[in-house]
Amino acid sequence: MTQDSELPTPLQVARRIRPTDWIMLVLALLSIGLLSWETWGSVTEVQRQWILRTDYLICGLFATEFLWRWREEGWRRGYLGRNWYEILGMIPISSPALRGFRLFRVIRILILLGRFGIAADRALGDEFTYRLVNRFKKAIVDSISGAITVAVLNEVAEVLARGTYTENISRALEENQKELRAMILEKLREDKQTGRLRRLPFYDDIVESVIDAAMRVIEEVLKDPRTDELVADLLRENLTQLRAAIEQKEREGHSA
Repeated sequence: MTQDSELPTPLQVARRIRPTDWIMLVLALLSIGLLSWETWGSVTEVQRQWILRTDYLICGLFATEFLWRWREEGWRRGYLGRNWYEILGMIPISSPALRGFRLFRVIRILILLGRFGIAADRALGDEFTYRLVNRFKKAIVDSISGAITVAVLNEVAEVLARGTYTENISRALEENQKELRAMILEKLREDKQTGRLRRLPFYDDIVESVIDAAMRVIEEVLKDPRTDELVADLLRENLTQLRAAIEQKEREGHSA
């Protein structure tokens, strides 16, 4: 193991931390506390606005300090790769603009982890988190991948429960009805079996009437709430099966 990959001792850390690092450490811990309070605590709208403004200010200071250290490194791209978690930590997750994301809770947890990385770097030395993650990369991925997948599936399930998929299909059919009619007529004429019926009287009128009736029935079936419930149940059952399989795999991995 090389010297660069070794974790610093407490004495080395005390000598290495600069006053700026102490300030950034306090800010990182403050931001973690505020976001945790806003996420899991009971806050009023006034308090939430105060947290939002404070988070914007802290993110601005994080970005300024990050750019300063990047400049000291000569604007090398490798610096971004080694400190990717700090870029996550600079995202103002309390912003209302980010609350529209369906996976907001997962994103929030990732950004909180980025803030923890910033705090660890300030307390234990620059790039401590990078070296620590590299050392335990496989164990970290194995331990959190299942939990993140289940969290994503839970978010997807909530979105699917509110969806109106058959209505969307019905609207698409209605908007493209002219093209669909032309395509069906074309395929009927090209079909060897139904093509023979063209010799019958009023063939075109009969075919158009059948197509009209079929399109009406399909649209009515798609607009029926029972069809929407059927599709939602199918999707929900598939997600439940996926979630159960992932949880079973996690349990087997822990017991192994």
